[in-house]
Amino acid sequence: MLIKLKFEGLIAINLPQCILTNDTIMSNINPVIEKSWLSALYGEFSSSYFSDLKNFLLEEKKKFRIYPPGSEIFAAFNYTPFDEVKVVILGQDPYHGPGQANGLCFSVHDGIRKPPSLQNIFKELKNDLDIPIPQNGNLEKWARQGVLLLNATLTVRAGQAGSHQGQGWESFTDAAIQKLSEEKKHLVFILWGKFAQAKEAMIDPFKHHIIKSAHPSPFSADRGFFGSKPFSKTNDYLRSHQIPEIDWHL
Repeated sequence: MLIKLKFEGLIAINLPQCILTNDTIMSNINPVIEKSWLSALYGEFSSSYFSDLKNFLLEEKKKFRIYPPGSEIFAAFNYTPFDEVKVVILGQDPYHGPGQANGLCFSVHDGIRKPPSLQNIFKELKNDLDIPIPQNGNLEKWARQGVLLLNATLTVRAGQAGSHQGQGWESFTDAAIQKLSEEKKHLVFILWGKFAQAKEAMIDPFKHHIIKSAHPSPFSADRGFFGSKPFSKTNDYLRSHQIPEIDWHL
């Protein structure tokens, strides 16, 4: 039996109640969610809050442009399978400007001007590891190495920051964080700013390493983000547990 969740061009998924494989998702429907995440989060898709979220997005789609495109809503999960996660960076919601959001927190599409927070992340990367500031703001290379770039809210109305908060996405992404904390060990959670740090209660500090600092936003970067060295600290921890380091070059 299949559970069909359709967002009329925004998102459509077919989920089996038994075996969870990519073959069970119709190949002509986008987006799909990577099979290990599908298995880990299966129960969320059939929950009442997710049904309400689906209905909300259907109505939003009728009236507004939604970012990111439907095929990129689950990009963070698809680039970084559950079984391959080594690092988690938490954001709040997608960029709301044209062409910016690509489903990875803090990341933008190729050729898109880097937003201020991302510029500051790259400044700290240079200060921390002496890596030249990238010309490109697309963080897919990090995601492919096991860095889960997860926004708490996975969609946003064009031009209106935070417009899809409180509609159910937070329950879905909280479930992902809890699943990682419970079922994996020796992950690094990078929590920038108060919003991300509010998620700390869901993370087992005896199994995982938590790095906290101010947010990289221009409004707070000078209050503890610059000089926090999250990239070298992450690699130090991974190396201490015989886990391959992240190559932070882009």
